[in-house]
Amino acid sequence: MTGQLDLMSISRIHRSRLSALIVVAIAACGPGAPNGAGTGAAEPAASGDWRPLFNGRDLTGWTPKIRGHPLGEDPYGTFRVAHGSIQVRYDAYERFDERFGHLFFETPFSDYDLRVEYRFVGEQVPDGPGWAVRNSGVMFHAQDPATMGVDQDFPISLEAQFLGGDGTEDRPTANLCTPGTHVDIAGVRSEAHCHTAAAPTIHGDEWVTVELSVRADSVIAHRVDGDTVLVYGRPVVGGGVVAGFLPEAKVDGAPLREGWIALQSESHPVDFRGVWIRPRMR
Repeated sequence: MTGQLDLMSISRIHRSRLSALIVVAIAACGPGAPNGAGTGAAEPAASGDWRPLFNGRDLTGWTPKIRGHPLGEDPYGTFRVAHGSIQVRYDAYERFDERFGHLFFETPFSDYDLRVEYRFVGEQVPDGPGWAVRNSGVMFHAQDPATMGVDQDFPISLEAQFLGGDGTEDRPTANLCTPGTHVDIAGVRSEAHCHTAAAPTIHGDEWVTVELSVRADSVIAHRVDGDTVLVYGRPVVGGGVVAGFLPEAKVDGAPLREGWIALQSESHPVDFRGVWIRPRMR
């Protein structure tokens, strides 16, 4: 997602300090929040088994939205399926020209667990933003894609930001970015665009598993390989870092209780091997 995640100023904060912040956030969000942050002990109550949103064969149930084009049109073949994965590719792009893309699943969700497996591959397309190198993510609680403007860059949503290491610098994955939204961190409303997770930096092209525990507009947790790395709550519409939206689609202050799920295209090739959801018990 957009920006450098304030990495120069905050990515070197000691992990124990971030873990303490997670504990405070859980307490501030009230009863029912995940326990054992940072230990992998927080397994949310859920109904039923994991079910795939991606069938492993084609894009049935998914619809692309590429900036500058109407919903459903992907003239560059950005999103495709090969070798059992959803691939995001740019071989038909001479230049990126900020044509950010999102691949939306067909139905919205509210209370659920989400699991995504991804990996970065290859090289960034020419003229892609510097911050978008080995950068992608999954948007959730996103606006209905039918309400997006043709030239809108990102959906109003929450984003679990996926970063890949550059071989030298700390670039934790599973961060939070907030295009057109705000959340509470440790019980305090934050207007910062991105928040760094207490997560590892993943170098190379290995597969990474990220899970989200989403409780409507209450508590949301990010996990990497079973460890809780970020907790926040009470998401609402508000703020910037989203352009080209239709005014009626952005009602600042409105709580985000549900929304669509979308995979990102931000100029660096990425594979999504699996996307699974598990509904929560109410």
